[in-house]
Amino acid sequence: MSLIPWVLLGIICIEHLIFVPELIKRSGGTPWHGYVPGLNALAILKMNGRPWYWALFLLVPGVNLIMLTIMHVELGIVFGKRSTKDQWFFGALPWLALPQISIAKDTYVGPRDWSRMKKSSTREWGEAILWAIVVASVFRTYSFETFTIPTGSMEGSMLVGDYLIVNKMTYGPKLPETPFAAPLIHNSLPYSMTPSYTSWFTLPYTRLPGFRNVERGDAVVFNFPPGDTIYVDKQLAGHDYYGILRNQGIKYAGGDVKRFSENPDEYLDKARAAGKKATGFMYRPVDKKENYVKRCIGLPGETLEIKERQVFIDGTALENPENLQYEYKVSFETRMKAEKVIKSLGLTTQDLGGVYNSPDGLDIIIALTNSEVNVLDNSDLVLGVELMSTSNRKGTLQMFPNTYTDEFNEWTLDDFGPVYIPKKGETIELNSRNLDMYRRVISVYDGHNLEEKDGQVYIDGIEATSYTFDQDYYWMMGDNRHRSADSRMWGFVPHDHIVGRASFTWFSRQTKEQHGESKIRWDRVFTNVK
Repeated sequence: MSLIPWVLLGIICIEHLIFVPELIKRSGGTPWHGYVPGLNALAILKMNGRPWYWALFLLVPGVNLIMLTIMHVELGIVFGKRSTKDQWFFGALPWLALPQISIAKDTYVGPRDWSRMKKSSTREWGEAILWAIVVASVFRTYSFETFTIPTGSMEGSMLVGDYLIVNKMTYGPKLPETPFAAPLIHNSLPYSMTPSYTSWFTLPYTRLPGFRNVERGDAVVFNFPPGDTIYVDKQLAGHDYYGILRNQGIKYAGGDVKRFSENPDEYLDKARAAGKKATGFMYRPVDKKENYVKRCIGLPGETLEIKERQVFIDGTALENPENLQYEYKVSFETRMKAEKVIKSLGLTTQDLGGVYNSPDGLDIIIALTNSEVNVLDNSDLVLGVELMSTSNRKGTLQMFPNTYTDEFNEWTLDDFGPVYIPKKGETIELNSRNLDMYRRVISVYDGHNLEEKDGQVYIDGIEATSYTFDQDYYWMMGDNRHRSADSRMWGFVPHDHIVGRASFTWFSRQTKEQHGESKIRWDRVFTNVK
């Protein structure tokens, strides 16, 4: 079944090469243009009396299908096929229509002159809506796109309910890899898990020139690297499939991480079978993975390490973002004092965590910035402020590279690394540590066949002791450091996953469901993302 679209696309491309030269000749054009892919599309537009730049619409997903249909319909019109029946025939069955007008020797009569004819209101509205979709799709694909902050991983800098403008021109817009898709929709049709695209035809990764490269500190929107496979469930689709599967596998190992690590395939197969039965799985191409937004912390070719929450790049401490947050346990004598503090700091349910009774009153887990901690330290409303430990992550396989070794078992959100961030053209020596670190880079992101047999490593069937990276990679982290699923948990972001830079917030609102209070945050409307 998946071959049918390929066959139909191949037939229409071949028919263009066979029949369009004759049609060009009849219209007084240069016939050999019809034998050259790309030029024949320009020739068809010229015959139809349309501007050459319409050909660019053929590169826009969703729009390309509309544009190809329009070109075929108008090709029939300029050769005298102007009845409603003819137009439906050329739009729906161009495979039959093109050879018909070529073999029948229909005369070229030129584009229809609408200045002498009155269009029906239905046609006028239809054309207006159609071109609005075309223009919006082109704009969205190659320049700016809106993006909503769905989670609190960037709280402090970007808030849940912020509506961002993502500038795709900063790093250069990517040409769509899945060009046949519903316009203005990312990866699923509304209110469903039905894909909004077809994956039977894909284009190679291509990025147009941008104004600059990704820089440290940029708020970057990217395709979620582990999102190539998802659970077919709206609640799980945006999360790390491999992390969920691994956690389920550990449960099948009786919760014993070491036991799981000694034979992971056995337990992962059980988890995979259960997941397939419960929801099923779905593959997503790169440009249809979920969009994430994080801050770029590490650049290609750098070595990153985290010591007691402080990030070091090549041994030098990195300046922290202004609104960096960590989780704290804040102790209160009474609930009234807690509510007063929450109100005075403007905290919402996004900032608050668990609430626990204590001998002295109650403890609340709260995500706080340094300035908020200073306020609480000098307040008589709190009994104490204690930084939460992340040592419970040790030995759980939650931390990248999600491998059970003495070294990696000690890594946490606050103490991590060192990790070398891959740079295009740089070569590393392969050893057990590097393989754990870069296995997915080599086999998935760079697309090589990686095998390990009898203690030897084979890449694309050739024994290898070293590896040279094919593209640049980045290290992304959320500003809400204790509540962010980021590179510390799933690793590197490949360059071909970069979508754009979060530029400014055009609208922001709180909802009762997400924040405990519904209101528009006017102070954030039309503000730059920092």
